[in-house]
Amino acid sequence: MNRRTPQIPAHAACLVARVARALAVTGIAASAIGCAKPLFPENAPRTQFEKFDSMRSGAAPAEEPDIFGRPQPALRARLTPKTND
Repeated sequence: MNRRTPQIPAHAACLVARVARALAVTGIAASAIGCAKPLFPENAPRTQFEKFDSMRSGAAPAEEPDIFGRPQPALRARLTPKTND
């Protein structure tokens, strides 16, 4: 009996090396992009309606603490109709 160890064909080894390089480049690029500053500043108005409300009657709070002190969206304050004082 003649037992030989199976060998990987050269084109398959080249393909594995290419895929490994592509994954490495993708990982490095993704980590570099994740460190970029955000596109829009946090204090910029999100819509023209938010800008109008802030100019007319003051900005509505974005967050309010719940009963445990954790911040949550201030939906009630933002969605109630504005009163004309």
